[in-house]
Amino acid sequence: MIEYENLGKLNQPFFQEYQYEFEKVLKSGWYVLGGQVSSFEAEFSTFLGGNYFVGLASGLDALDIALRIFKFKKGSEVIVPSNTYIATILAVIENGLVPILVEPNISTYNIDPDKVEQAVTSKTVAIIPVHLYGKCCQMDRILEISKRHDLKIIEDAAQAHGAKFKGVCAGNFGELAAFSFYPTKNLGALGDAGGLMCSNAELAESTKMLRNYGSNIKYYNEVVGLNSRLDEVQAAFLRVKLRSLDVIINHKRELANLYLSNIDGDFILPTIDEDYFDVYHIFNIRHPKRDRLRDFLLKNDIKTEIHYPVPPHKQKALKGEILGDFKISDEIHSTTLSLPISYFHQKSDISKVIEVLNRFE
Repeated sequence: MIEYENLGKLNQPFFQEYQYEFEKVLKSGWYVLGGQVSSFEAEFSTFLGGNYFVGLASGLDALDIALRIFKFKKGSEVIVPSNTYIATILAVIENGLVPILVEPNISTYNIDPDKVEQAVTSKTVAIIPVHLYGKCCQMDRILEISKRHDLKIIEDAAQAHGAKFKGVCAGNFGELAAFSFYPTKNLGALGDAGGLMCSNAELAESTKMLRNYGSNIKYYNEVVGLNSRLDEVQAAFLRVKLRSLDVIINHKRELANLYLSNIDGDFILPTIDEDYFDVYHIFNIRHPKRDRLRDFLLKNDIKTEIHYPVPPHKQKALKGEILGDFKISDEIHSTTLSLPISYFHQKSDISKVIEVLNRFE
């Protein structure tokens, strides 16, 4: 059986270092906002080519805090992709703001800049471009729109560690950029973890205050904050894996190239373009007979996933929150299929998947 993902196998190369770092944290007696967190923040900032990264408890918290920082007027509109993971939209709603869903480009699956322009109103205050599957959005166009209409840019880079557009890493385009280190990410912790890339020191200080009950000095609270601190143990694990992140990304890009070069038939494959450096958090294909294809692969001992089976506008939790039809999103969600592409997969695994795919009729 070729598994879609196996976190034990994925992390096995790092077990020895994890154990060593865990014992260091355990013996230190300092478990919250200590040296591991501050070191990871500095190291991940360097990896991204920026200066101000702040560790948080999750990617959703990162989006929530980003919106809190700007103190937008309740009822203001925030533009998000219609095919994003629900977390992007939940953060908007949690802040008393109105999510305005904009359809993606059917080829890249990322938000369509032309449609973004059409969605801007007098109530629009921000755009949240989501770098889906490990491919950056077309950020030059989105930045032009944001400057023209004086809108904030908050990147959702939860799936895009190390992804680049025209040589610039995701996380360096907007005022703020939210990252998730959920275990399945290319840079995954062994539990929930996240953070915010901040474009300046002032935003970083605001983030640090908000993550810690609104306090910079113990027991003195300046604003209403929350508890969203990156754990010392998770920071230690992330530091270990960060040292191998380029290796992980290059491995996944090699596996992706095997797929791209050898899959035949009427499968719709991810697009590639010289302006984009894709990191393939997910390798998705599309097919009009997706469900039958998934069953065929499973019968041939290949497991897959669907990211995502239900589009946001059809989620029960969002009933009444979102109005309109989103046909492109519907099309993507009904035809997309995610193929195995983990760090533990070997080229022989991918060759087997390709061989089975090419037999599908």
